[in-house]
Amino acid sequence: MVKVIERDTVRQKIDDGATVVEALPIQYWRDTRLPGALNLPHDQVDVLAPSLLPDREAEIIVYCTGTSCPNSGIAAERLAKLGYSRVYTYKAGKEDWVGAGLPTESGE
Repeated sequence: MVKVIERDTVRQKIDDGATVVEALPIQYWRDTRLPGALNLPHDQVDVLAPSLLPDREAEIIVYCTGTSCPNSGIAAERLAKLGYSRVYTYKAGKEDWVGAGLPTESGE
């Protein structure tokens, strides 16, 4: 089951070593992403997840643009169906993170 989490919990889980994935196409990931985020477009979960996310017991936070973007929910639910047991979705996403002035990364 996928749990929805908010910004403060996302920050704490990142600090604690959770894996963060952005469920948008790569050009958006390259432009701006949460620190350490991997690129896992929602329509490529089945192909990319086994190599990007080999530990099905790891905490995984999935996000996309914001509340109007369904990609994070789609990707998170698919990960759960593939057997990932600790999946969270940050529905407020990148808009919330950037709006709060938190650090981001860009480029390759």
